[in-house]
Amino acid sequence: MLSSEIDSLIPLDAVLIGAAFQSADEVIRALSAKLFEIGHVRQSHAQATLAREATHPTGLALEGHFCVAIPHTDPEHVLKPSIAIATLPEAVDFRNMEEPDENLPVRLVFMLAFTDKDKQIEALQMVAGMLQSPHMLDAIVSATVASDILEIIKRQGSA
Repeated sequence: MLSSEIDSLIPLDAVLIGAAFQSADEVIRALSAKLFEIGHVRQSHAQATLAREATHPTGLALEGHFCVAIPHTDPEHVLKPSIAIATLPEAVDFRNMEEPDENLPVRLVFMLAFTDKDKQIEALQMVAGMLQSPHMLDAIVSATVASDILEIIKRQGSA
């Protein structure tokens, strides 16, 4: 998988911009519901992702003014590879991947849904690469339409 392919894995219908949520669970359920509506995941996906998040938190502390989370689950809950994204105007607490007892204020969520564990690992690596660019993350969180987010990611992938 090439980094330039990542934008093709993000369905516009699975990008939630400026959505307000009260908890990490709400964000996960909303993104999973979007993927379910467009036929990319099974009905079991949301619950499986929540169960995995409970034992393997995905919040990541970044240098800068907000954190990200990358929730995902096992391939058997996925029908079509995709990445759902949520930008949050108000941070929602996700547990820290490295320090599970610590909560992180997350404003950007990349939900990975892959049918193949190897591709999921590749996607995690690509997202991790994007996380190295605070400018890009600021641009994504500031975007007002889904197509802008795809364009930002596409530009980064071809840079």
